[in-house]
Amino acid sequence: MGENEEAKVGERLEDITGVTCIYVPVSDVYKSIKWYQENLGYQPSDKERVEPGMVTAILNIPNRNRNGDMPIPGLRQVVPALFLHQSDEEGGRLRFTWSMDDSDKPHAMACFITPRIEELINRFKDNGVHIISERMTSGPNITFADPDGNVWEVWQP
Repeated sequence: MGENEEAKVGERLEDITGVTCIYVPVSDVYKSIKWYQENLGYQPSDKERVEPGMVTAILNIPNRNRNGDMPIPGLRQVVPALFLHQSDEEGGRLRFTWSMDDSDKPHAMACFITPRIEELINRFKDNGVHIISERMTSGPNITFADPDGNVWEVWQP
Protein backbone atom coordinates (compact mmCIF):
# COMPACT_ATOMS: atom_id res chain seq x y z
CA MET A 1 0.00 0.00 0.00
CA GLY A 2 1.41 3.39 -0.93
CA GLU A 3 1.69 6.39 1.40
CA ASN A 4 -1.38 8.10 -0.10
CA GLU A 5 -3.50 5.00 0.35
CA GLU A 6 -2.43 4.66 3.99
CA ALA A 7 -3.35 8.28 4.69
CA LYS A 8 -6.81 7.81 3.14
CA VAL A 9 -7.47 4.76 5.31
CA GLY A 10 -6.47 6.71 8.43
CA GLU A 11 -8.83 9.58 7.60
CA ARG A 12 -11.92 7.38 7.14
CA LEU A 13 -14.39 6.60 9.85
CA GLU A 14 -13.99 3.24 11.54
CA ASP A 15 -15.13 0.37 9.35
CA ILE A 16 -15.55 -2.06 12.26
CA THR A 17 -16.88 -0.81 15.59
CA GLY A 18 -17.56 -3.99 17.52
CA VAL A 19 -18.67 -7.61 17.53
CA THR A 20 -22.39 -8.26 17.85
CA CYS A 21 -22.56 -12.04 17.93
CA ILE A 22 -20.69 -15.32 17.80
CA TYR A 23 -22.27 -18.26 15.97
CA VAL A 24 -21.95 -21.44 18.00
CA PRO A 25 -22.64 -24.91 16.55
CA VAL A 26 -24.26 -27.25 19.09
CA SER A 27 -25.86 -30.70 18.98
CA ASP A 28 -28.91 -29.77 21.11
CA VAL A 29 -29.93 -26.10 21.24
CA TYR A 30 -32.32 -26.56 24.18
CA LYS A 31 -29.73 -28.30 26.37
CA SER A 32 -27.06 -25.79 25.34
CA ILE A 33 -29.29 -22.86 26.39
CA LYS A 34 -29.53 -24.39 29.85
CA TRP A 35 -25.73 -24.95 29.99
CA TYR A 36 -24.89 -21.35 28.94
CA GLN A 37 -27.45 -19.98 31.43
CA GLU A 38 -26.12 -22.02 34.34
CA ASN A 39 -22.43 -21.52 33.68
CA LEU A 40 -21.98 -18.13 31.98
CA GLY A 41 -25.18 -16.24 32.82
CA TYR A 42 -26.33 -15.91 29.21
CA GLN A 43 -30.11 -15.65 28.86
CA PRO A 44 -32.38 -16.34 25.88
CA SER A 45 -33.65 -13.33 23.99
CA ASP A 46 -37.04 -12.09 25.20
CA LYS A 47 -38.38 -13.07 21.79
CA GLU A 48 -37.36 -16.73 22.20
CA ARG A 49 -39.65 -19.53 23.30
CA VAL A 50 -37.31 -22.01 24.90
CA GLU A 51 -38.42 -25.55 24.18
CA PRO A 52 -36.98 -28.93 23.21
CA GLY A 53 -36.43 -29.36 19.49
CA MET A 54 -35.27 -25.79 18.87
CA VAL A 55 -32.77 -25.46 16.02
CA THR A 56 -31.54 -21.94 16.78
CA ALA A 57 -31.51 -19.51 19.71
CA ILE A 58 -30.09 -16.10 20.55
CA LEU A 59 -28.53 -15.68 23.98
CA ASN A 60 -27.51 -12.39 25.61
CA ILE A 61 -25.76 -11.31 28.80
CA PRO A 62 -28.27 -9.26 30.80
CA ASN A 63 -27.24 -5.80 31.94
CA ARG A 64 -27.07 -6.16 35.71
CA ASN A 65 -26.49 -2.44 36.35
CA ARG A 66 -30.17 -1.95 37.21
CA ASN A 67 -29.59 0.65 39.95
CA GLY A 68 -27.91 3.04 37.58
CA ASP A 69 -24.50 2.10 38.96
CA MET A 70 -21.57 2.95 36.80
CA PRO A 71 -19.94 -0.10 35.23
CA ILE A 72 -16.56 -1.21 36.49
CA PRO A 73 -14.02 0.48 34.17
CA GLY A 74 -12.46 -1.96 31.74
CA LEU A 75 -14.69 -4.85 32.80
CA ARG A 76 -18.26 -4.08 31.71
CA GLN A 77 -18.12 -3.96 27.97
CA VAL A 78 -20.42 -4.92 25.14
CA VAL A 79 -20.61 -8.69 25.24
CA PRO A 80 -21.51 -10.39 21.97
CA ALA A 81 -24.68 -12.40 21.76
CA LEU A 82 -24.33 -16.12 21.17
CA PHE A 83 -26.33 -17.53 18.28
CA LEU A 84 -26.71 -21.22 18.98
CA HIS A 85 -27.35 -23.30 15.86
CA GLN A 86 -28.04 -26.99 15.72
CA SER A 87 -25.23 -28.64 13.81
CA ASP A 88 -24.53 -32.15 12.62
CA GLU A 89 -24.38 -35.17 14.94
CA GLU A 90 -20.90 -34.16 16.10
CA GLY A 91 -22.14 -30.93 17.66
CA GLY A 92 -19.84 -27.95 17.92
CA ARG A 93 -16.13 -27.45 17.52
CA LEU A 94 -15.28 -23.75 17.71
CA ARG A 95 -11.64 -24.44 18.37
CA PHE A 96 -8.22 -25.04 16.99
CA THR A 97 -4.97 -26.21 18.50
CA TRP A 98 -2.03 -23.96 19.08
CA SER A 99 1.24 -25.82 19.39
CA MET A 100 3.37 -23.16 21.05
CA ASP A 101 4.48 -25.61 23.73
CA ASP A 102 4.05 -28.88 21.77
CA SER A 103 0.97 -29.76 23.85
CA ASP A 104 -1.64 -29.47 21.07
CA LYS A 105 -4.21 -28.30 23.63
CA PRO A 106 -7.42 -26.90 22.16
CA HIS A 107 -7.32 -23.12 21.91
CA ALA A 108 -10.28 -20.84 22.63
CA MET A 109 -12.08 -18.99 19.85
CA ALA A 110 -13.10 -16.09 22.13
CA CYS A 111 -12.22 -14.74 25.55
CA PHE A 112 -14.76 -13.24 27.95
CA ILE A 113 -13.92 -10.78 30.77
CA THR A 114 -15.04 -11.14 34.39
CA PRO A 115 -14.44 -9.22 37.61
CA ARG A 116 -14.93 -12.44 39.66
CA ILE A 117 -12.94 -15.28 38.15
CA GLU A 118 -12.59 -17.28 41.38
CA GLU A 119 -16.40 -17.47 41.71
CA LEU A 120 -16.67 -18.52 38.09
CA ILE A 121 -13.99 -21.22 38.46
CA ASN A 122 -15.76 -22.58 41.55
CA ARG A 123 -19.09 -22.63 39.69
CA PHE A 124 -17.47 -24.47 36.78
CA LYS A 125 -16.01 -27.06 39.14
CA ASP A 126 -19.33 -27.48 40.98
CA ASN A 127 -21.16 -27.90 37.65
CA GLY A 128 -18.65 -30.34 36.16
CA VAL A 129 -17.56 -28.02 33.34
CA HIS A 130 -14.66 -29.43 31.32
CA ILE A 131 -11.76 -27.18 32.39
CA ILE A 132 -8.86 -27.36 29.97
CA SER A 133 -6.45 -25.07 31.82
CA GLU A 134 -6.12 -22.39 34.47
CA ARG A 135 -3.36 -19.79 34.14
CA MET A 136 -2.25 -16.77 36.12
CA THR A 137 -0.29 -14.95 33.40
CA SER A 138 -1.38 -11.36 32.71
CA GLY A 139 -4.23 -11.85 35.15
CA PRO A 140 -6.00 -15.10 35.98
CA ASN A 141 -7.80 -16.90 33.18
CA ILE A 142 -9.46 -20.23 32.54
CA THR A 143 -9.94 -22.18 29.33
CA PHE A 144 -12.94 -24.51 29.21
CA ALA A 145 -15.23 -26.35 26.81
CA ASP A 146 -19.00 -26.54 26.55
CA PRO A 147 -20.63 -29.99 26.22
CA ASP A 148 -20.15 -29.89 22.42
CA GLY A 149 -16.42 -29.20 22.62
CA ASN A 150 -16.61 -25.48 21.80
CA VAL A 151 -13.61 -23.95 23.58
CA TRP A 152 -13.84 -20.60 25.39
CA GLU A 153 -11.69 -18.58 27.74
CA VAL A 154 -12.48 -16.18 30.59
CA TRP A 155 -9.97 -13.62 31.84
CA GLN A 156 -9.88 -11.30 34.82
CA PRO A 157 -7.71 -8.25 34.11
